[in-house]
Amino acid sequence: MVLWSNSELPFLAKIAVLGLYLGAFYFALWHQDWKLLLASLVGFVVISILGIYEDIFMLIFGFTFADLLGRAKSKWHIASGMLGIAVMFLIVIRMTKDSLFPIESQVLAPMMIIQLVFPVLIYYVEKSKNLQSELADVNTQLVQQEERQRIARDLHDTIGHTLTMIKVKTELTTKLIDRDPTSVKQELNDILATTRTALKQVRELVSDMNFVSLHTELLHCQQLLQSANITTTINNQCPKIVLSSVEETMLALCVREATTNMLKHSKAKNCHITIQCQNGQYRLTIKDDGIGIQQKGLGNGINSMKERMYALQGDAMFDGNTPTGTRVLFSIPIQDGKEPPT
Repeated sequence: MVLWSNSELPFLAKIAVLGLYLGAFYFALWHQDWKLLLASLVGFVVISILGIYEDIFMLIFGFTFADLLGRAKSKWHIASGMLGIAVMFLIVIRMTKDSLFPIESQVLAPMMIIQLVFPVLIYYVEKSKNLQSELADVNTQLVQQEERQRIARDLHDTIGHTLTMIKVKTELTTKLIDRDPTSVKQELNDILATTRTALKQVRELVSDMNFVSLHTELLHCQQLLQSANITTTINNQCPKIVLSSVEETMLALCVREATTNMLKHSKAKNCHITIQCQNGQYRLTIKDDGIGIQQKGLGNGINSMKERMYALQGDAMFDGNTPTGTRVLFSIPIQDGKEPPT
């Protein structure tokens, strides 16, 4: 349309102006620094020429560079570009005021205001997108960190537990070599079976096989403690309570961790595990007659148990400040409709 118009611009000048406009637009499209500002100012000059010699409504093409200016990294570049927009409109209006129709004068002012606001609007939209992208990156990092913590916790609670059992069995086998050589073969077979269990646990962790049966884990821990000469009794007063998969798994892993700590540190001879339902709470208590919790502060295992109970809106309490043994209590709320009749 510009090439075949009846304006005062020569044909070659029209080609040059259009080429300069396209070049400025392409240059501004790929930059966000001072080069963007320079290209935009060149574009405003070209649009001013077209507005004066072709049609005043050529000023509408200023939206092209106003949009690109909003993507500039520097606020000073945006402000300078907005000044260029205002100057472009003022020059064109001044040069064409004698030929303007009333309706054109009424349209130009809103057009200029919108073009001045447009870079600011685009700037904050882009800033919002960048913040959302950064927030997504942070969330991804948090998820990855949480996943690493979960893997570390599961490794500590499963593989650490099984390796402790292998250690206990190995120590027992070492003592039996001189006293009871005939029992060594059976203990070595147990160590081999436990090693296979460890390999299975690794595969389960890799496969994200999370469910652990509380009943099975209690029996396994009882067997493990008794193999370490710790007499263990289990008293389940709530056999009719049905826990969810998550609740059962969390409690089972806490029992596993507590058993591992008992084997490592307690020097106990007896252990009592009791399950009760009181005041809407499912309470699992592990009590031993060992030396108590001698270490100051909370280790990784205790923190892990607290985190698991907290995730179920429950609690984990540890009473072991005296040399009369350690009492560990895990409690979680019983879901509506699951509490047994009194």
